[in-house]
Amino acid sequence: MKKFVNDPKNYVPEMLQGIALANPETLKYVPEYNLIMRTDAPRDDKVSIIQGSGSGHEPAHVMTVGKGMLDAACPGDVFAAPPMDYVYETTKLLASQKGVLLLVNNYTGDRMAFDMSQELSAADGLNVKTLIIDDDVAVKDSTYTVGRRGVAGNFFVMKAVGAASEQGADLDELVRIGEKVNSVTRTMGMALTACTPPAKGSPLFDLGPDEMEMGVGIHGEPGRSREPLASANEIIDQMLEAVRSDLPYESGDNVALMINGLGGTPISELYLLYGRAHKVLTDQGINVRRNYVGEYCTSLDMAGASVTLVKLDDEIDGLLSAPAEIAIRVF
Repeated sequence: MKKFVNDPKNYVPEMLQGIALANPETLKYVPEYNLIMRTDAPRDDKVSIIQGSGSGHEPAHVMTVGKGMLDAACPGDVFAAPPMDYVYETTKLLASQKGVLLLVNNYTGDRMAFDMSQELSAADGLNVKTLIIDDDVAVKDSTYTVGRRGVAGNFFVMKAVGAASEQGADLDELVRIGEKVNSVTRTMGMALTACTPPAKGSPLFDLGPDEMEMGVGIHGEPGRSREPLASANEIIDQMLEAVRSDLPYESGDNVALMINGLGGTPISELYLLYGRAHKVLTDQGINVRRNYVGEYCTSLDMAGASVTLVKLDDEIDGLLSAPAEIAIRVF
């Protein structure tokens, strides 16, 4: 597998430096802690919001730092949780008078790093709270986590609490909003191919030319089943039913629908999947009020996709509608 890489050990730092250089007015790179942060953070008129996870899921999370989203992101190496001291130092650096909210996708390593950071920060007298995101319906437990995984639905929690923070909400209110959004968000993913980490240089797992992994995790960890390759409509129908039936989402509900690419899927194929999902939901009486098609939470170069539904009410819809300015630019 050919990749643009120098020394695999420097893959993440070089990427972070590039992000900061491309956004010099809004983003700052702090190499000591693998940290991307807003140049205007911390601000004492808002709660600081921090997230981190393994790298390899870009644009999550380092490319979603900016006004109306995250105040900082401190990633680990590819598919590895950030070191606890990085999270702790980031928390201290971003501490504001209104406090700090740590967003954590539900993976064991991430939870350990952020939980320890919260304890140390609290001992320092800082006002810090943690919010766990676990939107994946594919598994109850996995090789990376106890409980459901946090995957692409993380975007909606991040967006909602980021908007509320800009509007001046306090820390307890942000926790309430984040828990509310997480409770009505569900995701299911699948893979057509494995991904290839730079340090490994070969795929993490093998899929035959006529196979697909249904319910795959964003690190390539297995999900529900390995199945014969099916048509696009059959694939989206299976994923959508797993998501729709879990909450469940019912006729008359207003929803946000996300078709998320996992890194190696052409945007044309994502829109093909979106068209089918939109039709199926409409036929079931579920109203698609907001749509998101593209790459939000990837798995390096994995060919695959995930489906996310969020049940909307006036509060959530308003927060998702709020403006945001991040490193991903649209001309």
